[in-house]
Amino acid sequence: MVFKPKLLAKVVADIFLQFSLGTNSLQFVKEFKYLGHTITDNLTDDADIQRKVRNLFVRTNIFRRRFYKRSMAVKCILFKTYCICLYDAALWSIYNKGSLRKLSSCYNKCVKLFFGFKRFDSVIKVLMETGMF
Repeated sequence: MVFKPKLLAKVVADIFLQFSLGTNSLQFVKEFKYLGHTITDNLTDDADIQRKVRNLFVRTNIFRRRFYKRSMAVKCILFKTYCICLYDAALWSIYNKGSLRKLSSCYNKCVKLFFGFKRFDSVIKVLMETGMF
């Protein structure tokens, strides 16, 4: 992966010669997933945060359909174990504030949806009743 410089005045070339490793030619990509973390050519973590938002919505909907009759305690364990998977969040260092706001909003919506609360219920009330704070 070729990383862009922060100052556009330092760009030497937009097109590079084809690299090869043995007989295989290597391709240029804008983003790459390495050990579950998405690395982009502009070195921001916004793509990885967006991927986490999508995964949270998908997992919440799957588990909501499968386990809607379970007790609150079982749902809490399932949600904490399978829906909230932020093990690589500690690696995030360069991101837009809007990306984290989307993740926070997604978490609040998913908790309400998964536990059967209404859309306009207070987030604090929902988190206190479920123990998901």
